Amino acid sequence: MEVLHDESAHRFYLQLTDGSEAFLLYRRQADALDLYRTYVPPSSRERGLAEKLVETGFRYAQAQHLKVIPTCSYVSETFLKKHPEFLLLVKSTTPA
Repeated sequence: MEVLHDESAHRFYLQLTDGSEAFLLYRRQADALDLYRTYVPPSSRERGLAEKLVETGFRYAQAQHLKVIPTCSYVSETFLKKHPEFLLLVKSTTPA
């Protein structure tokens, strides 16, 4: 299953076999992507789809030389704990 990117709608998504969609929504800021909502339909959960969407979002940010703001609780509380290699892309909220 391939993650698709709809730049005009600011989302990454998967078209599921039952016709529904799983998606990751983002807001583009000057130097960052704010990953603010991840959704997978209940019937498709526990299959790693949210993880696949968020990893695609991080890889896109990396390719675009952007930081990531992990507003979505799945991103900040689940994904980053499982994938600490992406922590370097997280935008710092502490003053320099």
